Amino acid sequence: MAAMAKVVARQRAEMERLRDQAATAAVLERAKGALMAQTGCTPEAAGEELLRRAKAADRTLLEECWISLGALVPPLPGTAPQPSGGEGPTGTDQSAGPGTESSAVRAGSLSAVPGPAGPQSARLGTPPDDGRDSTRLSDGRDGAGPDDGFAALGRLGKALVHAATPHDLARCLLDELTADVDADALMLFRTLHTGGLELIGHAGIDETLAGQWAMVPPLDGIAALEALRAREPRWLENFARDQERHLLIGDPPERWLSRAWLPVPTEGAAEVCIGILRARGGAFSPAERHLLRAVARLCAGWLRSFGARRTPAPGATAAAAQPVFDSLPGSAILLTPLRGTDGVVSDYRIDAATEQAVDVVGRTGRQLLGRRILECLPSMADEAVWHGCLRTLTTGEPFEGKPFAHQSVVGGSAELSTYTVHAARLGDALVLALVRHDSSDRQEQRLADVQRLGKLGWANWNLVTGEGSWSSQTFLVMGRDPALGPVRLAELPGLAVPEDAPVLTRAVEQLVRTGSQFDLPFRIRSGGEVRHLRMVAEVVRDGENQPVEVHGFVQDLTAQRSAELALVESERAILTQDGVLHAERALAARLQHALLPLPTRPVALAGLRVEVAYLPAQSGIHVGGDWFSAIELPDGDALFVVGDVAGHGIDAVATMAQLRFTAKGMVITGSSLTGALARLNTLLLHSRGSHDAHATATMVLARYVPEERSLVWAQAGHPPPLLVRGGEVRYLERPVGMLLGARAAPDFMEARCVLEPGDRVLLYTDGLVERPSEGLDLGLGRLAAAVAADDSRQPGSLLPLLTAVLEGERRDDVCVVDIRVPGAPQ
Repeated sequence: MAAMAKVVARQRAEMERLRDQAATAAVLERAKGALMAQTGCTPEAAGEELLRRAKAADRTLLEECWISLGALVPPLPGTAPQPSGGEGPTGTDQSAGPGTESSAVRAGSLSAVPGPAGPQSARLGTPPDDGRDSTRLSDGRDGAGPDDGFAALGRLGKALVHAATPHDLARCLLDELTADVDADALMLFRTLHTGGLELIGHAGIDETLAGQWAMVPPLDGIAALEALRAREPRWLENFARDQERHLLIGDPPERWLSRAWLPVPTEGAAEVCIGILRARGGAFSPAERHLLRAVARLCAGWLRSFGARRTPAPGATAAAAQPVFDSLPGSAILLTPLRGTDGVVSDYRIDAATEQAVDVVGRTGRQLLGRRILECLPSMADEAVWHGCLRTLTTGEPFEGKPFAHQSVVGGSAELSTYTVHAARLGDALVLALVRHDSSDRQEQRLADVQRLGKLGWANWNLVTGEGSWSSQTFLVMGRDPALGPVRLAELPGLAVPEDAPVLTRAVEQLVRTGSQFDLPFRIRSGGEVRHLRMVAEVVRDGENQPVEVHGFVQDLTAQRSAELALVESERAILTQDGVLHAERALAARLQHALLPLPTRPVALAGLRVEVAYLPAQSGIHVGGDWFSAIELPDGDALFVVGDVAGHGIDAVATMAQLRFTAKGMVITGSSLTGALARLNTLLLHSRGSHDAHATATMVLARYVPEERSLVWAQAGHPPPLLVRGGEVRYLERPVGMLLGARAAPDFMEARCVLEPGDRVLLYTDGLVERPSEGLDLGLGRLAAAVAADDSRQPGSLLPLLTAVLEGERRDDVCVVDIRVPGAPQ
């Protein structure tokens, strides 16, 4: 590894020396810069064009550069100054008359350079027609020479050779333009598919401001967006006016009093905009505008090639290092970090690889060059490996990761192998070695994993020497200190609890004497707890059929045994509870039947025909608290009561009985319906015990007066009665009333309904209309529809009605009192 590092470092130093030598060839770079400014091509394309021309004219490259430069007129001084008032309200140039820039220059384009044998007719601008000297640049320097602007392009073209990222481009532009246009800051924005902007490069501004403007939504008043949409520069030279019309960058915006936003010309729509920010105010001079347009044109080729630069083919680094990697054994790769616009490493490019290096799809060696490491080895995204490589890249300290699984394609089939990552820094790159564990290492690791996950360990005893050997997991299972060593086979039963020692002793004796394999459980005490173990052992014989070794496995079954015991206890508790609940249900059912006898046929009360139905719930084992009363009072009136106690079981049945008999007694002794409900509410509140502290109940009390055929009724939180008259079905409007047991002094009111011959009134509990998955209104509507479709003239019609309303399993008791007035039309 050290030898390889020295060779790569030497090759890298030579490459850097050659690159610097090429970068200092001023004549070549100035010629390339001019050609890039005129055509918008990349630096590589400009160099190839110069070589083509030199070859066609049988000249050297240096001669062709001088001829190309001599064929150009100095680009910047040859323009007439533009008046400061020549800018429209949007900040764009609006002068196009004589004495101003030509249309080609105003659009940011330059005339094409003639071929090697062509006439010297190409110009970067037109000479001034007013005789004034236009060599004054934005810093006020006069007489700087006829080629100052051209020299700036040449310097910039030379500097762009070293720009590798948009941030590099921004810094390079600011360095070259500071002296010529007084630029104090520079920003590069790129359009997004959403219509907004993304800051891809900046120089001269702090990171806080850059973070604030990293993403710009497509808002009105953004000068960069306006320049890109119009494909024309925006010159912001009047701060007071610009602040009213635009959203200016800066904190505060007064930091830069003049600005220029220039779209980079491309074949399609402009995608990148260059922003020049100046601390001084005032207009940009014509020479400065020429220079900035030429700079935008010059950057077009670089920006066009930037997409390719982000995923380039292996370059000079790979060319220098790959021969070294070809001669290295094992799996190793050279990684060049790829940084985003924020300078953070987002991926690595493989610039060299050994022949044994392989990725997840089976590519090896040189097939990996130029690809991203996360594409080839996704396991590198592991947090520990990724941050370890970053530390090595930053500090230079070597990194060794933990073993990880990596699947690769070998011979057309997927193979999962275990690797360890080793990383070392080499200049600005990383050398990554992947050490593959051989099969024996993998088998040993797998055996250790099996023992650890299965809570078992192996044990061997030599019957000749009496010595034994245990795996490390066996010491953990047996709860024995490894420093004490394994126990002898004959001493093994001494580790078991006294109750299990005799059985284990006989098994060991039979094993040694007859060679009988045994598989039995036993218990040991370890650390104050009892462990349940299982041991399997067999004898290994020699050539003379004599036992010489015992091989065995011991497994910890404590967790499994504890779960089994807990399950048994749980089953016992469930069976006990089930028996108690069934006994309680039987008792509650007998009590309910004794307290609430059901008539077997319709009965006549005060001239009415009354039918009652009661259906217990089908789910659960508890008995509910629904009840009814239908009696004739001493004065000849009829009393109807339907109620429902919250809850189930014996407590609900007891409360039901208390309310049922008390309600009848109160009404028989002369209490009004509302008075009876108020007293029942007080009774329920003051008779609560600790077991039913929250007992509540709903109820309907109805009194029928035969002489008036009127039904007077009151309710306490109960569903309203249903009235059927002349084939129409409607619910009676409920009077005021709150459920019993909710508050100390609730209000109750009565309602009156005069019945007609043939009328039918249904009193019911909520089990008839309520369902867990729907609202009460839906259940009431279903009951009304079923009653409307029911043939009420037929006796005993409650069963078909209930069958139509109750679908599926009943989760609550249902009680229905059907009251009919005789005299229905036939």
